[in-house]
Amino acid sequence: MLASGEIVPSPSFVRFKRMAYGLATYLPITKLVQTSTGGSDDARYCYSVWFRHLIHAHRAGLPTDPPVVAELGPGDSLGIGLTALLSGCEQYYALDIREFAHNERNERVFDLLCKLFAQRSAIPDSNEYPEARPRLDDYSFPHQILSDEHLSRTLDPQRLASIRASIKDRGEGSRVHYAAGSYDSRALQAESLDMVFSQAVLEHVDDLAGTYRSIHRWLKRGGYMSHQIDFRSHGTAALWNGQWTYSDLTWRIIRGRRPYLINRAPCSTHLSLIREAGFEIVTMIPERSDSAVARQSLASPFRGLSDEDLTTSGIFVQARKT
Repeated sequence: MLASGEIVPSPSFVRFKRMAYGLATYLPITKLVQTSTGGSDDARYCYSVWFRHLIHAHRAGLPTDPPVVAELGPGDSLGIGLTALLSGCEQYYALDIREFAHNERNERVFDLLCKLFAQRSAIPDSNEYPEARPRLDDYSFPHQILSDEHLSRTLDPQRLASIRASIKDRGEGSRVHYAAGSYDSRALQAESLDMVFSQAVLEHVDDLAGTYRSIHRWLKRGGYMSHQIDFRSHGTAALWNGQWTYSDLTWRIIRGRRPYLINRAPCSTHLSLIREAGFEIVTMIPERSDSAVARQSLASPFRGLSDEDLTTSGIFVQARKT
């Protein structure tokens, strides 16, 4: 909701501003190094996100206690993966483009997560995190998945101590593994994972086809992936889908020398690549928004977008390796 008298920037002004910012990344005196990603340093947010993935996995008949899990793009902390460990997973691998999560922050988030589990706290809902997806019908603690008997094992003091120790010591036998660089297929062993998940990350990946193939290679047969993907402009345009009005040249200027921005791939591209990689889609929850741009304003690479793509601002998708 806009405040009375608030001036809304025009699309052309925002385009000019983002192009100027992109050009500035080529200047050696410009310091545009990203030091945080926002959100995942909040224990309650991490707790909320993991349970959204877990509850939808349960509804789809997918395993809710995958022993070995991996996260793409954990961001400012390893909190979502630590939540997975507290709920019963045994090992967690975190892959990111850069290392944003630091031990002190991870330990602080872990301690708060332990309290949330001990209290069987309700899942923070859309009032607390209005942007968090996918939404749930019921935000109470999922006792139907995590019984008291189950939690007596996963929250055993010795087990908690081993998880906490793994945050600092990621050597042989550690429950926590963290690597920065890329999502190359060689980053993890083939058929070593039971689940791969991400939250608002895959819209930033340049090599989508390669990434989905890598995930397929890493997963054991019957393993699955769970992703929330955001197709909005992420501030690169004044309108939520204004990124599709930019020519390829304009987009190259806006991106500049940044290691990543958004890939501008619509929903149908992701779904096609998921199937081509060898997955069976078992959950698909799209988020619909009225298109903010007229079809005649679309740049040539996007003029063929379907009405469905043009109005899909996000999707939650889970897919099994067959």
